[in-house]
Amino acid sequence: MNLVNLESVSHAFGPKPLLSDISLGVEQGDRIGVVGRNGGGKTTLISIIAGSLRPDSGRVTHNRGLHVGMLGQRDDFEPATAVRDLVLGERAEHEWAGDARVREILANLLGDVDLSTQAGALSGGERRRTALARLLIGDDDLLILDEPTNHLDIEAIDWLARHLAGRRSALVVVTHDRWFLDAVSTRTWEVVDGAVERYEGGYAAYVLAKAERARIAAATEARRQNLMRKEIAWLRRGPPARTSKPKFRINAAEALIADEPPARESVELLKFASARLGKTVYDLEDLTLHAGGPGAGPLVLDHCTFQFGPGDRIGLIGVNGSGKTSVLRLLSGDVVPDAGKLVQGRTVRLAHLSQELAELDPGRRVLETVEEIRKYVTVGKKEWSASQLLDRLGFKGDAQWKVVGELSGGERRRLQLLRLIMDEPNVLLLDEPTNDLDIETLTELEDLLDGWPGTLVVVSHDRYFLERVSDRVVALLGNGRLSLLPGGVDEYLSRRAAGSAVTARAAGSAATARAAAVAPPSEAPPQKGPSSNKQQRELQKELGRLERQLDRLGERETDLHAQMAAAATDFGRLATLDAELRQIQADKDQVEADWLDVAERLGE
Repeated sequence: MNLVNLESVSHAFGPKPLLSDISLGVEQGDRIGVVGRNGGGKTTLISIIAGSLRPDSGRVTHNRGLHVGMLGQRDDFEPATAVRDLVLGERAEHEWAGDARVREILANLLGDVDLSTQAGALSGGERRRTALARLLIGDDDLLILDEPTNHLDIEAIDWLARHLAGRRSALVVVTHDRWFLDAVSTRTWEVVDGAVERYEGGYAAYVLAKAERARIAAATEARRQNLMRKEIAWLRRGPPARTSKPKFRINAAEALIADEPPARESVELLKFASARLGKTVYDLEDLTLHAGGPGAGPLVLDHCTFQFGPGDRIGLIGVNGSGKTSVLRLLSGDVVPDAGKLVQGRTVRLAHLSQELAELDPGRRVLETVEEIRKYVTVGKKEWSASQLLDRLGFKGDAQWKVVGELSGGERRRLQLLRLIMDEPNVLLLDEPTNDLDIETLTELEDLLDGWPGTLVVVSHDRYFLERVSDRVVALLGNGRLSLLPGGVDEYLSRRAAGSAVTARAAGSAATARAAAVAPPSEAPPQKGPSSNKQQRELQKELGRLERQLDRLGERETDLHAQMAAAATDFGRLATLDAELRQIQADKDQVEADWLDVAERLGE
């Protein structure tokens, strides 16, 4: 069934046409990923589909009774409204608390947010997750999502992909997260030069199909040129000559990748990196680190020993607030450890891309800003000019002469990254480098990093980028260690799921015990004496006491998280709260262990 239909739709902003004579439709069950360059018209297209933007010309038809839910790029809330009211509306507590689907959404998106918090007190990430939770709790026929993974960590993105895959709603999603695209979409639309090119399959299938289209176009052009040469020769010879048309038989995928070398020459890069860096890059020796400096903020590393070697390409992952940025700041020398030692190699030449935009002269031109660092740079075996690298990272033609003060946040970030690379570092620390970059620019950045010889440590929630540029995954799992994960992101998600399953297992055991207590037995159980019945009652009472204790500890843990978020800039207060939180978590672990022991004895 057709849900939305666009007929000959065109739209422009100023003199720039974004959509030209577009005709397409969204059908029931469609799961469509929308890709394209920043500013190319993706948001315009989905706004027209949603009905929130009227096109300059053409016709948009919605199926009668269609319910459309849209997540825009901006989350505008009334500052005084509580999160509970924004997300749950007028639903009674017993109504939403008894709905497993609603509880799952709240737990995975707002588990660390107090529902009584006013919208004005939320961070940007909390506002985004609030808007997403409010949308998902609804029951729309068509979901339209614009960059839904912004501010979500890898774990939340994985949950969101699985959640969307299980919904019956049709889906149209704009995102630069290529792993997410592959996980949720079965069709891909590319908005390019005013047109919408349509492909079957998710991101991987789109890349293959686009490459095959390019190969066919190149072959067609080569054949046209050859025919033109033959035509000219015929005209010069006089009598016409008859020629047979060539026949082509290829396997598209094999033809595309048959002669393609590996993305990185790992052995060659390691040899080059070792020559530039020597044997030592960073050695952490029995090191302890708090997020805000010695004794301040949450504990990140606890007597940790780890080595970052020459040529290492490490993806650093962990939940938001686990300390990933603090580790990068430790390596860059911006924070010092509480105890232990950080040994830095003598030849380390560091470049650190932080989440903060560097100060740039707003009156200078883009090309001048890069050339003041260096006009030429060698990446791998190839020398690049500043202009060539700017072109690769999206500053094409006249864009290189734009004034820095006129650049968007994403353009400034690209410029900052390029300036770092132009300085020829041998150690590169990247903190969320993919923010505000479109897929085409991400691909160019990945290709550039493939030839860069040195030690790379990257923090990113973009799983595709992380797995593409790194060779090893290291995680902060909350145990004070840097844990090497041979299984990569999949192993991280498994460990996180296993770690959070203790409470779930406990709840499951309790439910089983309660069900067993009320279910009619298939056979008459053996009669128990008075002492056995008394023992059972005592165990039941102990189980109830432990459950109440767990509830209290859980409430206190949630309260401490909220207080820590509110005291983000008060490192003294954070240290006190962190100490109490660690004690609460230790108490909770012990009570959970006691609960499981009692539950097992009760079931014997």
